[in-house]
Amino acid sequence: MAQRPSYLNDYAFNWESFDIVCSGKSSLDATNYLAGLADRTQVSSFLNGYGFNIDDPVESAELFGIFQEALQFIKRYFLKEGNPEGLDMRVPNYLYSITNISELFLAATGMSSAKLKNDEQQWAGVVLKVMHTLLHTDKDLRYRYFSTIQQQIFDRFYKFIHRDEENRLFLRNDSGTSIPLYDFQTKAKKTRDSIVIKLLHKQENVAEELFDRIGIRIITHNKLDALRVIRFLQRNHIIIINNIKPSRSQNSLVSLKTLRTRIFSLYKESIRTEMPENVFYQKLNELIEDCSPITKHHDNRHTSDEYRAIHFTGRQLIKYRNPFMASFNEVRKQAMNDRENPLSQSLLQLDTSPISQDVRFFYPFEVQLTDYESHVKNTQGEASHAEYKKAQLKSAMKRIFKPIIEMNNLKVD
Repeated sequence: MAQRPSYLNDYAFNWESFDIVCSGKSSLDATNYLAGLADRTQVSSFLNGYGFNIDDPVESAELFGIFQEALQFIKRYFLKEGNPEGLDMRVPNYLYSITNISELFLAATGMSSAKLKNDEQQWAGVVLKVMHTLLHTDKDLRYRYFSTIQQQIFDRFYKFIHRDEENRLFLRNDSGTSIPLYDFQTKAKKTRDSIVIKLLHKQENVAEELFDRIGIRIITHNKLDALRVIRFLQRNHIIIINNIKPSRSQNSLVSLKTLRTRIFSLYKESIRTEMPENVFYQKLNELIEDCSPITKHHDNRHTSDEYRAIHFTGRQLIKYRNPFMASFNEVRKQAMNDRENPLSQSLLQLDTSPISQDVRFFYPFEVQLTDYESHVKNTQGEASHAEYKKAQLKSAMKRIFKPIIEMNNLKVD
């Protein structure tokens, strides 16, 4: 019988790895791309490439802490003990006995010295995926600047928000353009758990790809004013068209294609009849109400087809001034007045060039525009935010636990 040529080992391809690298598959949907990790040395090499040196006690402890947090996260959101709609199962006891993170990897690849059942091996993979998501959430460098980011983006809008003597809300500029608003809302900072759940169901499983950490909702009295708001935001450079992320734009409020083909006859009529502005406004508003919206939300399967709004994502150049440098320069000035002091000499000799005084980077923000009638419908029934979040959580649970669900023939609504 012919023997297997040894060189075939060099041509044994991991097809899931190819799918991830070449075909857009997410590692969250893979089950055996880590199959090449057969011992602790290989696990250590993998983690080193990932960015962690497990021979460093501090980094090893950080990883182990993330492991413990992943277990708690799973129990809190994906299992019945923390979520009544979660899976009716418990974390396997062997996971609580792990003291070295390498053991978790070897359990996931089937190379553990412990005799594990198939679903227990799959559990290790589940935990690793949650750990990966937690790490990406924590390692977004821009997160430390969040309060500055939030202030600079919101201030650009607040500058044009006004209330009159009767407490009515307007979007208004110095040249006299004024659009009445029903409400102007800013989104509070997302919780860490909310970010992790969102990442667990997104194809792009990295925190840098979250575009709605900063959100603005503008509610107008009718759909016409919602379109006028977009024009206002552009004309007053509150949003910069070049910085709109095209793939993130969604419109289920007004069919612009239909409006575009019908509005010119109204323009002609207004010229021919010398139509007063208030009459033109009323006719245009009626026309827009008659333009059926597009109902399919192609980028988010959790959004109800009854949801009516215009969404877009802009990006703003954030300018962050390092507060340390201002304080340090004051201390340095004092040191210059006492140059004979050895401490002053050491202070004056310090090289501060690696410390940036200013940091500049683009950061995304999401804007949602809707009219009052649509807003009321959006916040009821299937289109409500609570239903949306519930669907998102269930989607993340089914995705992460898919191998275990299928292996145990579990029924998940």
